[in-house]
Amino acid sequence: MITLCISIIILILGYRFYGKVIERIFGAEPERPTPAISKTDGVDFVKLPLWKIFLIQFLNIAGLGPIFGAVAGALWGPVAFVWIVLGSLFAGGVHDYFCGMLSVRHEGESVSEVSGYYLGSWIKQFMRGFTVLLMIIVGAVFLLGPAKILAGMTEGTISLFGWTMIILVYYMLSTILPIDKIIGRLYPVFGFALLFMSLGLFAAMIFQGMNVPELGLSGFTNFHYESEDFPVFPMLFVTIACGAISGFHATQSPLMARCISNEKQGKKVFYGAMVTEGMVALIWAAISMGFFGGIKELNMEMLNNGDNTALMVNKISNGALGTLGGLLAILGVVAAPITSGDTSFRSARIIIADFMKADQKSIKNRLMISIPLFLVGYLLTLVNFGVIWRYFAWTNQMLATIVLWTVSVYLIRQDKNYWIALIPSVFMTAVVVAYILLAPEGFSFPIVFSVTVGVIIALALMGIVLFRVPGIKKTKTGLV
Repeated sequence: MITLCISIIILILGYRFYGKVIERIFGAEPERPTPAISKTDGVDFVKLPLWKIFLIQFLNIAGLGPIFGAVAGALWGPVAFVWIVLGSLFAGGVHDYFCGMLSVRHEGESVSEVSGYYLGSWIKQFMRGFTVLLMIIVGAVFLLGPAKILAGMTEGTISLFGWTMIILVYYMLSTILPIDKIIGRLYPVFGFALLFMSLGLFAAMIFQGMNVPELGLSGFTNFHYESEDFPVFPMLFVTIACGAISGFHATQSPLMARCISNEKQGKKVFYGAMVTEGMVALIWAAISMGFFGGIKELNMEMLNNGDNTALMVNKISNGALGTLGGLLAILGVVAAPITSGDTSFRSARIIIADFMKADQKSIKNRLMISIPLFLVGYLLTLVNFGVIWRYFAWTNQMLATIVLWTVSVYLIRQDKNYWIALIPSVFMTAVVVAYILLAPEGFSFPIVFSVTVGVIIALALMGIVLFRVPGIKKTKTGLV
């Protein structure tokens, strides 16, 4: 428990001090009009209270991510704590803050449009298609998954098709209606419930005296039951995405960039929500290691149950929190993915509307974009996602890496301290390249070759950016 408590304290201090550094480097201007004020339309550009924006952002970026990813990441042992803390503060926090604030500065535009300003038109075109496809896949999976669970709970009453249609109707309403009508009212409740669930688990670890492994020299050992095939680098850094850094966040942050009324709110909304998600991930990683009696026992549970992370979440929730845990588990495996699915479709609508320059004040225009998205999303629920979904974790981190390079180029051109984004950009590039070369769903190359190529490509990209992008002030340290 000592490692867990120290990790949480570091996250809090990191938010307090490093978050201020990030804000100062960006140059938040409280007097500058935000898109919620300058472009208010009563649909997507809507001024909302800070507390509500924070909870919506938190649930938007969280969903199942910091739960399922942390449980799966706990298989590697206490080293997961290190990645969650460092990832949240120095990678995910930087990624989310700049993605959100650059959207604010660019009139609330989506991540694909913002990336195009700094990485070029061909990246813009790629990001448009890439992010829309990703959002439809996420929406489709998070449509069918909860529907199956609910159908099993109401067997003989409402069928799988019936629940699919019910959730789809909800998705349609939350996508086309003004953001303050459904999302603005339901998300704060679900966001608070997710936080309450995490605090309950933290209390359960203390009062039940769970033996949570500490991070010592032996803590850096790879405890994964298939350690040879799943080395810490790069596998852990892709497995724990939400809770450290996730490209999905880049598609969600522009939603709230259209709702903040003061640029100073950005630190609390974007950086703060990422740090809070990191705390949730820490708690889930810790209780996963302690609930079953240890890391080896967790590995055996996962192995014996076919790596069914959802089952582990249910066992932990019910075992640690009793009846209340069962109700909160339903929130975790049903409500959380639904609240990721609806904003996925909404993000897809906004991305398409941005590059089509289609005004969204008219509900007719919203429907013209949304209906084809829902049709494709429903058709995808009829396909076997086994192979496609294995690539999602990698594509998610690939998107995060592209956004980090976008931030790096922005800071270079602005003659600001670009190292805060360049270092995580290089690291994540090495991760995603090594992963796709090493992973079974990739090329299955040897670990040494995969990591070496990943590092070489990452360093080569750093050299290209440093020496080809204009705007760098040549100083002894490179800091500007």
